[in-house]
Amino acid sequence: MSAPHRLIILRHSKSSWSTGLPDHKRPLNKRGLRDGVVAGQWLAANIGEVDHVLCSDATRTQLTWEQVQLGGATTKGASFHNDIYENEVSEFEHLITALPEAVGTALLIGHWPGVEELAHHFGIRDTHPGWENMEEKFPTSAIAVLEFTTPWSALAENSATLKDFIIPRG
Repeated sequence: MSAPHRLIILRHSKSSWSTGLPDHKRPLNKRGLRDGVVAGQWLAANIGEVDHVLCSDATRTQLTWEQVQLGGATTKGASFHNDIYENEVSEFEHLITALPEAVGTALLIGHWPGVEELAHHFGIRDTHPGWENMEEKFPTSAIAVLEFTTPWSALAENSATLKDFIIPRG
């Protein structure tokens, strides 16, 4: 493989608890709307176009993706999956490992604790300071960037390197 693959993991932006809606339908709050745009600005400036987005089908993750696009992030394709909604990695890992090789960079937008578990599942714990920050907290809008040289289908535990962990704030 000439270029490494990248898996970008984004926790949805801050959601509103004051709507009275069921959890799956909760929207973003004002801070979440702002932070989503800032996350998109960071992705546009540091990642470039994403080949495919895997997004939870919850309202707050879909709205996060909309805000990220307002911030300038772009993709060739996106899909929305209930498997990502508040599930363990084992319930949605197949979505990642089934990605075609033409996808060089994938963005997964999900929920805590699944997003943090995903980074720890695939990532090799090393001296990157992002690991310590992530273990302290994987807050809303946080982004982890993992890189690996295996095909998506061969992506396994402890096979990716953490390249970045940032917490965009508006």
